[in-house]
Amino acid sequence: MKCLFIYNPNSGRGKIKKKESYIVDKLKTKYTVVDVVQTKYQGHAYNYVSKEYGLYDTVVIAGGDGTLNEIINAIAEKPNAPTIGYIPTGTVNDLAHSLKIPKNIKKAVQIILNGKLFNHDIFKCNNKYGIYVCTTGLFTDTSYSTKQTDKNKLGKLAYYLYGAKKIFKTDPINVKITYDDKLIEKNCALLLILNSKQVSGFKINKNAILDDGYVDVVMIDAPKKKGFSLFSLIRVFKLFLFGLNYCKNKKNITYLKLKDFKVQLKSKAKINLDGEQGFKGTFDFKSIKKGVSIFIK
Repeated sequence: MKCLFIYNPNSGRGKIKKKESYIVDKLKTKYTVVDVVQTKYQGHAYNYVSKEYGLYDTVVIAGGDGTLNEIINAIAEKPNAPTIGYIPTGTVNDLAHSLKIPKNIKKAVQIILNGKLFNHDIFKCNNKYGIYVCTTGLFTDTSYSTKQTDKNKLGKLAYYLYGAKKIFKTDPINVKITYDDKLIEKNCALLLILNSKQVSGFKINKNAILDDGYVDVVMIDAPKKKGFSLFSLIRVFKLFLFGLNYCKNKKNITYLKLKDFKVQLKSKAKINLDGEQGFKGTFDFKSIKKGVSIFIK
């Protein structure tokens, strides 16, 4: 069997580069061939795996959620897709937490060698794929707007500091969701489309089912006026602090469990897709049941 080990050398404060030889030696106990690629630019992982598609039985990724998203986009809905091994070395690693994949490199490698495969749902937004979150609104640009140097120095704190600066600069977003011949329209402080137990380091969706073909959709109401709203901020904080189950039946929060639907955004707000900057405007959302296979404990 052939394995590709692809990693972001800047992720995790450069630790993974020092462990390259160890990881490759361990992978060679399971795979006859192990090729190694260090990513050099955003999109490199996607480009390489797309170009070499069909060559590898397993792709092992070391990096953050963004690097993993590139691999998902390279293999989604293709025949004979490779299995995925994940060594989480990013700042937050939401998906790894949901799947209980440890940040400890040696333990993560052991899961790839001896673990079982889990068929995880993915989703498609227009022509882009994701695996755990699609969101817009308050704080949602934090993951891709925070500088890499700040993340390396401060870890999660860098996200929180950036988010604090944005509190007074986020306007409400007019959101329309169409599903099953129904329409919901709201002014939102935050729109969350979740296929994960954790987002931005907060375990807000502990009961999430990651292989049922559905996603959890959360719309948090905001006043129509532009600018800062204390009420919107409190609602968002409650969701992140107490979780989705606590907030499901609250008056100012709409919860839906959906599969395929359409989203229309009237503002210039951009979508955050798996922690990376996405597109703006209207998009069709499609849930893909058990779209990728990932090694878990």
